[in-house]
Amino acid sequence: METPREPHFFKPLLPGFHSGVAIPLDFYSKHIQGAEINKPWKLRADASDQIWEVIREGRTLTKGWKEFTEAHDLRIGDIVIFKHEGDMVFHVTPFGPSCCDIQYTHPHIVKEEADADDAPTFSYDYCFLAEVTPTNQKDDKMFLPVEAMRCGALNQQCKEVKLVNKEGKSWTARFGFSESDGAYYISRGWRKFCRDNRCTNGDLFVFNVVGDGTTTPLLCVCPERKECTELLIKHFSRIDGSIASTSRN
Repeated sequence: METPREPHFFKPLLPGFHSGVAIPLDFYSKHIQGAEINKPWKLRADASDQIWEVIREGRTLTKGWKEFTEAHDLRIGDIVIFKHEGDMVFHVTPFGPSCCDIQYTHPHIVKEEADADDAPTFSYDYCFLAEVTPTNQKDDKMFLPVEAMRCGALNQQCKEVKLVNKEGKSWTARFGFSESDGAYYISRGWRKFCRDNRCTNGDLFVFNVVGDGTTTPLLCVCPERKECTELLIKHFSRIDGSIASTSRN
């Protein structure tokens, strides 16, 4: 396969994105690995003529990234495309939750639609645990917990979702609601997500739901955050409790 002249990758912005952004492993392996360790990335955008220098530590952009995000008023739910122009220079294009590129007003680098009264309200504080099982892979259908009904980012009018792994790669899946089960479900895309991420039965994912209730929600594999860790601890505590109960019987 021919390598694109200007290789690129995209990243959905999740809670905590100001502290750093991870470069997808596939992109890093093909285009970055082996480059000068201390050479900063130079980011430029159409919002201004300024060049932003950002330090790369391993696969993560750190020092300088927060200043770039604040200057461009980037928010949770935005999607950012990095296009490599060569010599560690990247053209960065931000997209809003509607998947339309963000327009800025010069010279203040302020979003034209950034009026606080009109800005969409995003829900990103709901996480849930999903387990890969023989049944949900065979049926290509994975049910969300009943508690997901309270998540503002989801509703019964939603017909699709995007599953996003830790590398920022996404898969589109059908989204629906089962009247008989009283729960949301993901289908026609769940099996491919599992296969492409080399999942095996018993693997666990903690998904963070991001959305505003009107645009296509993102179900992002949760980074190492306190809330996600707590969900896993509760899961394994239930398993241990069940084993202990069986042993006593």
